[in-house]
Amino acid sequence: MMLELALGIILGGCAIGAGLAMIAGIGPGIGEGNAVAKACEAIGRQPESKGDVTSTMITGCIIAETTGLYGLVIAILLIFVAPQQFVNILLNSIK
Repeated sequence: MMLELALGIILGGCAIGAGLAMIAGIGPGIGEGNAVAKACEAIGRQPESKGDVTSTMITGCIIAETTGLYGLVIAILLIFVAPQQFVNILLNSIK
């Protein structure tokens, strides 16, 4: 009975953690949207600076996107790798 409860807590905790890790995708989406909006405004004001503004914007978006990718990697690890590791730890502690 206790083993089933412990397994349920492990799986539930991993699922909640993966969901929380995916919240990390909200920040880059909002930040990149703001960056593109400001870049469009800047190009509208000074069309001759299009190349500089665009390259800076793309570099910033790439850096901002890494946060979302780290969240995705953590979520994938929590879904596919962590439960098995935690179950192995639990079973070894019972023996």
